Amino acid sequence: MTHRSLRLGVNIDHVATVRNARGGGQPDPIRAARMAVEAGADGITAHLREDRRHIRDADMETLARVLTVPLNFEMAATDEMVALAIRLKPHAACLVPEKREERTTEGGLDIVGGHEHLAPRIIALSAAGIRVSLFVEPDVAVMDAAHRLGAPVVELHTGTYCEAVAAGNTKRVSVELARIARAATHGASLGLEIHAGHGLALDSVGPVAALAEIAELNIGHALIGEAIFTGLDQAVRDMRAAMDAARGASAA
Repeated sequence: MTHRSLRLGVNIDHVATVRNARGGGQPDPIRAARMAVEAGADGITAHLREDRRHIRDADMETLARVLTVPLNFEMAATDEMVALAIRLKPHAACLVPEKREERTTEGGLDIVGGHEHLAPRIIALSAAGIRVSLFVEPDVAVMDAAHRLGAPVVELHTGTYCEAVAAGNTKRVSVELARIARAATHGASLGLEIHAGHGLALDSVGPVAALAEIAELNIGHALIGEAIFTGLDQAVRDMRAAMDAARGASAA
């Protein structure tokens, strides 16, 4: 399935990172979420980690209560997080791998080896009316495994592609972009809704946004970093414009 429009989910985790570095309540991630929505975000993403290093339980509770757009709850596939998601009832729950020592999420879920662990949690979340997505590597076999698990959405990990862009490795960029495109096409042919994210910035978002099978991009760190210089509203508007330009050019 192809999508004419492309949704932007803004991840506000690192507003909370800055807040927590000093203590207190500023900058407020809830204010950031509202500002992102006003600037054109179609949804808000927040990752409540097991160690609560940035987003905290109170943030998730407030977001679930006040947002006027869908909330995408990024979470590890643990009983604690599943229970919390079922209580808060966000629009979506994106299951991601999580290691205490990592700086950020590194790679996609092992949904082949983790089938028995993931399946009951996907069932529980789905039964609560929460749309489940799986953060996975852009691989055709992984799309098949996601389809077997019964999750309606996959989010393709774009980190390796973005690293190649940052390094100026044009050959690697081409290889990784082709991987993303193949996975998106195959996943969509199975009936999966295709999202993508991790590391996307203004210099890397265009080729991914141009892929017609992708319905949503989730972007956070680059937006919060750019917001230091331009303000969050302008950073979101610039990203929205870059996404729309790439999607429009691909459809022309």
